[in-house]
Amino acid sequence: MDLEQIGDGVFRGQSQDMGLPQVFGGQVMGQALHAALRTVPDRRGLHSYHCYFLRPGDSGSPIVYRVVSLRDGKSFSTRQVIAEQSGQEIFYLTGSFQRPENGVLHQDTMPQVPEPEALIGEPDLIARRTEGMPPLLRRTLAGEQAFDMRPVNFHHPLDNATDDPLRYIWLKANGPLPDDDDSHLCLLGYLADFNFLPTALQPHGISFLDPNLIIASIDHAMWFHRPVRLDDWLLYAIDSPCASGGRGYVRGRFFTRTGLLVASTAQEGLIRMKTR
Repeated sequence: MDLEQIGDGVFRGQSQDMGLPQVFGGQVMGQALHAALRTVPDRRGLHSYHCYFLRPGDSGSPIVYRVVSLRDGKSFSTRQVIAEQSGQEIFYLTGSFQRPENGVLHQDTMPQVPEPEALIGEPDLIARRTEGMPPLLRRTLAGEQAFDMRPVNFHHPLDNATDDPLRYIWLKANGPLPDDDDSHLCLLGYLADFNFLPTALQPHGISFLDPNLIIASIDHAMWFHRPVRLDDWLLYAIDSPCASGGRGYVRGRFFTRTGLLVASTAQEGLIRMKTR
């Protein structure tokens, strides 16, 4: 998530090659959030962002983020971030930031699932069967991870079995993180794109590695309800209420171990089968 400042409101981030056809969407979201946060007045925390993926990014090249200040009011600040690569705009994000204040409280109930200590980590589950997986993606998914992810019901990337469009994944950092809240927010934006859109494929028995499938994020939104910490377990509860028109819609909620809802997210993505 580290960015190099190269101008007034202009930042450059390096890309991570995960073995996918394009830059991982979570990386772009996390870096764009980091760029926006570096221009916001102190004590105004991120409470929501909305973004569009315009073009596939190249994981072999850095990305430049240009931050535009749209508003600094008494309570809220708004920033727009434009991500560019090789002279083309590939991504837009608008983020809203709010000074701390109190208000009414209610929330959803956390799903009842096994505790993370009773589950096996995703890399170990993937490593049991990797034949046919692209080598770089295999090393990325089955190798040492920055985050410990433990699925309640594991869906192997090579499987084509049908299932309900639901996923529950426990996750937390595998090592120490900075103590500032902004770093945890950016990293949660990064993590929100893992296991997300593939949930919409489960009722149809299609793997995201199917060579006849074109799958890509179109837009993504996220809301932060409470401070987020990734050095303790969070439950990511994902469901897909609808797929239609060559698109799949997914939504997710992040809960602490004690049941507090800290963030919600939603995404629509392209799901298109190639025609010969």
